[in-house]
Amino acid sequence: MTRALILGATGGIGRALSARLEAQGAQVTGLSRSADGMDLTRPGTVAEHAARLAGQSFDLIVNTTGALVIDGHQPEKSLDAVDADAMARQFALNATGVALAIQAFGPLLVRDRRAVFASLSARVGSIGDNDLGGWIGYRAAKAAQNQIIRTAAIEYRRRNRHAILVALHPGTVQTPLTAKYASRYPTITPDRSAEALLAVIDGLTTDDTGSFWDWKGARVPW
Repeated sequence: MTRALILGATGGIGRALSARLEAQGAQVTGLSRSADGMDLTRPGTVAEHAARLAGQSFDLIVNTTGALVIDGHQPEKSLDAVDADAMARQFALNATGVALAIQAFGPLLVRDRRAVFASLSARVGSIGDNDLGGWIGYRAAKAAQNQIIRTAAIEYRRRNRHAILVALHPGTVQTPLTAKYASRYPTITPDRSAEALLAVIDGLTTDDTGSFWDWKGARVPW
């Protein structure tokens, strides 16, 4: 039986992933800030919940935690709108928080067979794909997350040769995160995103560790 751990399990994509996995017969453990107090911006809560899971192992860990608007700060349209505190909060959740998640939960990946740690990034975090500008803090934090995953994947080649660490772009999903901006882009439902993301995950091999994929199964440039 597949054992999965979903971080951010009460969010739109987290709930959909959990439901999909359970329908496939997986045993799913979910953690979130709202339900369990596991907050990626508070290192103590991350370590505490990882300690509670000590002795368990997972075939799949997916971090679905993230935010575009934090404490009311909207995405910047230009450099003039950059706010140091707002940018620091973006990094705390969307970058540093991911490093803490890998640090705390990565050791729970099974070691005797294929295992995947996937974290939801965003296409706007791609430096090579940035032709529009704007959204500076969010873009930069997601780009930093991608580098964290890439770097962690290199380390995990030595720590757990069966582990695959990847960044995933889930599409523009119909959730509160995208509600204000979704009218400008084609959107998909959380369930459709979950279905597609699991298909991408199922197709990964150890040669793919440290890579960045979109929900359609195409690699995204760094």
